[in-house]
Amino acid sequence: MRSNKSMNGLMHFLLLAVCGYSAFLAFIYFYQPRLLFFPNIPSRAVAMSPGEAGLPYESVTLLTSDNVKLDGWFIPAPQSRGVVLFFHGNAGNISHRLDTLLLLNKLGLSTFIFDYRGYGRSQGKPSEQGMYRDAEAAWQDLTQERSVPPQQIILFGRSLGAAVAAHLATLHTPGALIMESCFTSVPDIAADVYPFLPARLLSRLHFNAREKLANVACPVLIAHSSNDEIIPYKHGRALYAAAKEPKHFLELRGGHNDGFLITGKAYRDGIDSFLRESISAEKIP
Repeated sequence: MRSNKSMNGLMHFLLLAVCGYSAFLAFIYFYQPRLLFFPNIPSRAVAMSPGEAGLPYESVTLLTSDNVKLDGWFIPAPQSRGVVLFFHGNAGNISHRLDTLLLLNKLGLSTFIFDYRGYGRSQGKPSEQGMYRDAEAAWQDLTQERSVPPQQIILFGRSLGAAVAAHLATLHTPGALIMESCFTSVPDIAADVYPFLPARLLSRLHFNAREKLANVACPVLIAHSSNDEIIPYKHGRALYAAAKEPKHFLELRGGHNDGFLITGKAYRDGIDSFLRESISAEKIP
């Protein structure tokens, strides 16, 4: 009798465990966008403008191919030697990237930065395909509305934004592509974060940066820190291995979100050297 009760209790426990695990898998599958996109952290409010940091700028409104309005800034640099089309990471908005805007401006680079759909003051809801459309709208604004030659455009993505930049670089041929602190793909990083789950099978989002790199024709700079606590260093090395020549690797110090600041002069010099080799010295308007 006791044996039967113990067996029934064990079976009941196993049933509950299987149901709980299945429910967790369903949560991961259906709520992936909420696990990847964080437009409300720290806030969707655009807290500062480049003007408050001493940078002249122009407010820009983009309209995507599916009629979503995006908010952005164009920050010109005196005697600009190129235009950076910057793709930020998966949290916050353009007002949280003023340190980067200042750094690029000091390197003699104009910058076009915008918020993806669902971020900052931009309309819509974040999605992988939606972000690719957002990137295309920004490219069209630079090349068509502003008449910037493609060879003078540097696609620069940080973290998730680097995967978006890599996708755009497969559709057009910019002067250069910079990928900083990026993962190889969402399934790959999910497998690292959730080793106890069939993460690759559950992934509805892909952002396969390594696969995209195989079809990128421009010079590529991969930057990553061995101390990155969010995206393991091995991802940066794998991206570098996947990129075609000419390619460069920039070793960063510090964590995922502050590596470019902590690396300091070596970071600025690394980008400057890469662009001197990759971008024509011809000045642009």
